[in-house]
This record gives sequence, structure tokens and C-alpha cells, in this order.
Amino acid sequence: MTTTKEISFVIRTLKKHRHEFITPALTEIAKQRDPYKVLISCILSLRTRDETTARVSESLYKAADTPKDIANLPLRKLAAIIRPVNYYKTKAKRIKAMSKLIHEKYNGKVPNDMDVLLSINGVGRKTANIVLVYGFNSHGIPVDTHVHRVSNRLGWTITKTPEKTEAVLREILPRRYWMDLNDLFVQFGQNICTPRNPKCDRCQLTKYCRYYKEVYTSTNFRH
Repeated sequence: MTTTKEISFVIRTLKKHRHEFITPALTEIAKQRDPYKVLISCILSLRTRDETTARVSESLYKAADTPKDIANLPLRKLAAIIRPVNYYKTKAKRIKAMSKLIHEKYNGKVPNDMDVLLSINGVGRKTANIVLVYGFNSHGIPVDTHVHRVSNRLGWTITKTPEKTEAVLREILPRRYWMDLNDLFVQFGQNICTPRNPKCDRCQLTKYCRYYKEVYTSTNFRH
């Protein structure tokens, strides 16, 4: 069972060594503080590289940057602006519908409530948590593929889906670590604890890492 001591060690260590693995530029989502722009940038970012998301977000917000203005954009024009992102046609329809709903039902303000966010078509738990953390500076645990993978490799979770990983993390993590977790684990997962060939020889977390003890060490021993 994961202890608070282990969790504290991991978070403190990642903060201390983040300069060794953090990418030079913040993601578009992390740069935003307007909840609406966090939401829209998050939709744009799905299955899309950070650089592309940043470029497209900038182009979109130059054309329109409020729920009302984006809702009023012709769908064809909106799709043309965001065309570089993957699944741009589907995303254009989704963004237009979200913007219309937020403008008309919520007076142009993104709701600061998990259940209400989840009621918006196209908003899943990861997106809702991202909006809460980065848009409202509220407690949440956004779990993407990197957070899911790192949590399982450390042995904090033994889960099959990000949704189940989030549920476990909410039980075991002290709330003071919730808002730091996504940023630290995503950067760490992109650059050190990668899906293939993780850089365990450069990792500072091997002391409490299940993957290192059970998989990496035994594999390298056989070699």
C-alpha cells in the first residue's frame, strides 16, 4: 500500500528536479487562466501536438475569444481556423455548441462545478478537472495517459483506465498535492517515464517505483 511518505517523496523530488525534464515552453492550457479559453484549448488539444494547439488557439482567439463570439462564427469559418488540429470538423461542431450553451445558459461564464461541467456534451472527467485546476485554481486531478501510466508504474494505482486511476488518486493523495500532480506527471511522463524505453537510469524516483523494481531491474539483469 502506498504511504503518505512515499507520495511526499515523489512530489518533492519531481519539484526539485523538474528543470531536468520540463519542456521549455508551457502548454497552451497551462498558459491560459480564463476558464473558457482553458476549456476550448483543452478540446483543441485532444490528439494534437502542443505546438499545434498553441498556434491554432492563438489564431482562434484573434478571430473570436468569447463564448458569444465563437458561437456566432459560421461553422465553416470556425472549422477552417482550427483545421490544423486533428478531428477539426468534429471539434468545430463541439466548440460551437459548447460556446452557444455557455453563452445562453450560463451567461457567458464557464461553470465552476464538476457535475455541471460533466453535463456539457463533449466534456469528460479529464477536461473538467483541467478546467477546475487551470481555469479556476480549484482542486482537481486531471488524469491523461501520462498521469495514468506514471501512477501505475509507481504502484500508486493498479488500474486499467484513467477514470479508475483518478478515483484511486482521489482516495490516496493528500489534497495539497492534487493541483501539482498533472503538470508534474505529464512533463515527467513525456520526457523521462516514457511509454516505451523509459529512462529509468535518469529517474530520481526508483526508490519507490514498482516498475523499476519488478520490470526494469530484472530485464536489465538478464541482459
